[in-house]
Amino acid sequence: MTEMCGVAGMVGDADKALLERMLGALRHRGPDDLGVAVDDRVAIGQARLSIIDVAGGHQPIFDEEDRACIVANGEIYNYRALARDLVKHPFRTNSDSEVPLHLYEDLGPSFASMLDGMFALAIWDGTNLFLARDPVGIKPLYYAIRGGTFYFASEVKALLEVTDHGIRELPNGHWYRTDKGFHRFADWKTELRADTDVDAAVDEVGRLLDAAVEKRLMSEVPLGAFCSGGLDSSLVTAIAARHLESFHTFSTGMEGAPDLENARRAAEHIGTTHHIRTFTEDEVLDHLPRVLWHLESFDAALVRSAVPTYFVSELAKRHVTVVLTGEGADELYAGYRYLKDVPPEALHPELVRITQSLHNLNLQRTDRMTMAHALEGRVPYLDWAHVAFALGLPIEWKIHGPERVEKWLLRHAFPGYLPEELLWRGKQKFAEGTGSFDVIRREAERQLSDAEFERLREEARPIELRTKEEAYCYRLFRERFPKEVAVECLGRTEVY
Repeated sequence: MTEMCGVAGMVGDADKALLERMLGALRHRGPDDLGVAVDDRVAIGQARLSIIDVAGGHQPIFDEEDRACIVANGEIYNYRALARDLVKHPFRTNSDSEVPLHLYEDLGPSFASMLDGMFALAIWDGTNLFLARDPVGIKPLYYAIRGGTFYFASEVKALLEVTDHGIRELPNGHWYRTDKGFHRFADWKTELRADTDVDAAVDEVGRLLDAAVEKRLMSEVPLGAFCSGGLDSSLVTAIAARHLESFHTFSTGMEGAPDLENARRAAEHIGTTHHIRTFTEDEVLDHLPRVLWHLESFDAALVRSAVPTYFVSELAKRHVTVVLTGEGADELYAGYRYLKDVPPEALHPELVRITQSLHNLNLQRTDRMTMAHALEGRVPYLDWAHVAFALGLPIEWKIHGPERVEKWLLRHAFPGYLPEELLWRGKQKFAEGTGSFDVIRREAERQLSDAEFERLREEARPIELRTKEEAYCYRLFRERFPKEVAVECLGRTEVY
């Protein structure tokens, strides 16, 4: 589908005017085009950000009989291979979004397991509505049922045009059809393997990540990468540079922040055209309500990292439409500081837990902050084949040796890709590296008296507001979202 966009629709009591309002709430995700399909029972549509088949990929895309149609958000990286078995279908576009439509016509819902990519899609087959979301949950999808009508949308805010309660997240790795309900199509492979050959594992990680990056370079519009100077994003950038002659990289921070110098050195070593966006404490506070609106969460740790992501996305959009990012490496390779204190027998279950929670945490941040600027974020570490391999690796290859080096195997897989001091640089929280870690906390202390903090804590129950920072974010969130959404849609981060 090679479009980042917003999708929305309903089946039951179709209302074109309501659909247009829902899509209007998603227009930041897709400013290039707007398309709808409406009949007596269904109304579905898309706000489109064009990336592949820019001229011809208007959605909804209809089948050859003008009966079934699809709207989709995401990327299907293996769409060309899948299309080879669809020769009986005359394709109307060159968009990867058309491939799932014809696969569905031929195979029914089971086709979802064949898709390699990140996606949230909706198909109206003339009788039933079908929805599917990628295994990791990289692309968002929500739904609500009201008065016998089923509604769906890419973001919660679009469903607020319908209702302020009963909004649910479509589970990742599941499909839904109006006559069959919800079904899982992707199973997580989380068992530890009995591998003993570390050299073979190093080679396989290198092969899988190189392939994951290469397939994500597919684009008809300018492409770049976030490069904070940390290991994860710098490695993605360095791998991409082996496939591209030149491209843009982006970093952000407050004046003097450590990320800015580290990112500059990484970009200089790799040979990219590097761009920096510095921001001030006042800008953090001025943009905070807008960040919360786009993020659709008030979780303080998530908000803290969302602010610099918002600024770096704003910068990137001036130069490119697609960016590669480093999400997922810390979860798969035990990069967070607190994991060094987790007992060895509990470490693997914890890595599985935080990886399976990404769709409500760092992936939500990445999707919402990039899409706030109509920018597509791609996440190579969360390639489904790489996720399965990395989760099965022995934990002693992740946190290794008496010095407890985190992401040990990942670092060994890419010798020479980065300067040694960057390849072996220790973990730093994104908000720390950008210099903005304490800005919101300090403002919360200024804004909230102890009495106001207690009042907000009582108002928020059953949500437990643990700090004034959380309470301050909650207060700003409630200016735009009802409490019911806060209770139903909140994902909490750990204090990494």
